[in-house]
Amino acid sequence: MSVACAAALPTASACRRGSPQVAVDGGKFVMMRRRDFVTKGVTLSVCCSLLSSSNGSAQALEMLPFKADGYNFWTWRDRRIHYVEQGAGKPVVLIHGFGASAFHWRYNIPELAKKYKVYAVDLLGFGLSEKALVDYEATVWMEQVSDFLREVVKEPAVLVGNSLGGSTTLLTATEVPELVRGVVLVNSAGQFGDPNSPPESPPAAAEEEQPESAVTRLIVRPIKEAFQRVVIGFLFWQAKQPARVEKVLKSVYKDATNVDDYLIGSITAPAADPNAGEVYYRMMSRFMANQSRYTLDRLLGKLSCPLLLLWGDLDPWVGPAKAARINEFYQDSTVVNLQAGHCPHDEAPEQFNKALLEWLASLEARTPAAEPEPTLQAV
Repeated sequence: MSVACAAALPTASACRRGSPQVAVDGGKFVMMRRRDFVTKGVTLSVCCSLLSSSNGSAQALEMLPFKADGYNFWTWRDRRIHYVEQGAGKPVVLIHGFGASAFHWRYNIPELAKKYKVYAVDLLGFGLSEKALVDYEATVWMEQVSDFLREVVKEPAVLVGNSLGGSTTLLTATEVPELVRGVVLVNSAGQFGDPNSPPESPPAAAEEEQPESAVTRLIVRPIKEAFQRVVIGFLFWQAKQPARVEKVLKSVYKDATNVDDYLIGSITAPAADPNAGEVYYRMMSRFMANQSRYTLDRLLGKLSCPLLLLWGDLDPWVGPAKAARINEFYQDSTVVNLQAGHCPHDEAPEQFNKALLEWLASLEARTPAAEPEPTLQAV
């Protein structure tokens, strides 16, 4: 969830014959096969639509207590990483969006933990994890999550990611498929590549490697960086103001009931870290500029596990068309459309939890009973 800036970080051909789909029948989720939809003439891109009830009912859900000093910490590459751990069973790892933290899963962790071992991790530079002064690339978070699976979780898990966390889970699943049993994208960041753009050629790459001229190195680049710092510095100062955070949240939560002091505080508190401004600058000036290297079609082309798309259809940043396109592109995919905004897991948690638990149960049913899940030691 990009609440630190006012724009979201920017999902797959027809599903494989026999891939399960989700429909709603009297308030119950029913797994259906794609061929059933074809024979009935139902549009393939949307598998179900859940009518949203008042989200004030989320107040009846158990909520993860906010702890200013955090829950658990793990040392990764000499950096302090915060995470939450609850429950028992097969592992599910929750990964937040841009500007958010593990606390954004406040209504999901307790419910999921009734049946699963649930982890929610703060990505490097976010939440209560260290605000490290490193070059922020997508691979940094992918490597962090991969090592988290190896060293903390210690067995293959289902990864669930919102916005930036979605693109991180997808990249992780393609790089270390032996550690990932399934992927859940929640209004995920990422874009499909432009089919009309010419592929990068070796000559172009060689040109990029040519040394800069003295004028560029001594004058143009310093002026450009100074201008970037002024602009991004102002954006950061504005973005960390509670009133601004509240305004952005309310623009992407169609039901703003859960935009409360808990949520706002969990986002603004980390911005007080002395390194937060520099981290924000590095993310905005470097990471954002390199997203074209990890397009959805490239990642989905390498994915090899079941995929669930839990999508808030009322998201002003990442609408349902992306979920439909991902579903068309990737065969082993299921879509559940929620009447919510960019963060349906927090805006409509009861619906989100129910849909996720139904899919996780179907995932268990697909695993042959005679073939136990491999441990990392056996991989």
